[in-house]
Amino acid sequence: MYAVIETGGKQYRVENGVFLDHERIDGIEVGETITFDKVLLLVDESGVRVGTPYLDGVAVKGEIHEEGRGDKIIVYKYKSKKGYRRKQGHRQSYMRTKITAIEA
Repeated sequence: MYAVIETGGKQYRVENGVFLDHERIDGIEVGETITFDKVLLLVDESGVRVGTPYLDGVAVKGEIHEEGRGDKIIVYKYKSKKGYRRKQGHRQSYMRTKITAIEA
């Protein structure tokens, strides 16, 4: 059984027991449980169910295991022959969640 959920503007395919790295969610701390209710697709023994856009009565539960920041990326803007150069770094915050249950 697996599901496709939406969080942080992105879609993820999740199964029971897997770890999911997703965008940081405010108000949730490490060790707490979280419920993803924006389920787009569910595949189980009875078949495939597709939401329009979300499925009613389906939720994916998980437990937050870790919170951190990703690798640094460099954003460098440059225009030739004009003396315009801008360098900026960015590190995206993420949360690592262990999926504990898919409730249909």
